[in-house]
Amino acid sequence: MANTRSAEKQQRQAEKATTRNRAGKSRLRSTLKKTRSAIDSGNVESGTLSTSFSEIDKAAKKGIIKDNTADRYKSRLAAAVKRTAAK
Repeated sequence: MANTRSAEKQQRQAEKATTRNRAGKSRLRSTLKKTRSAIDSGNVESGTLSTSFSEIDKAAKKGIIKDNTADRYKSRLAAAVKRTAAK
């Protein structure tokens, strides 16, 4: 329980940020899941991959994930697409 006005304000701000971050992370995970299932089924279009890259970049820009994590996600998705194209 917050004891001062500034602590109460910080608590309100933290709750808002938590809600925002949780929604952004959920949106990112959903996009990644759809992209991975499309890759597994073998029907990957350029729009699917660019949409997921865009969502990853937005999450990194907003601080939901770190930059290196975003790069790793994009690299692994691109490698998976390349593997399916080689088959």
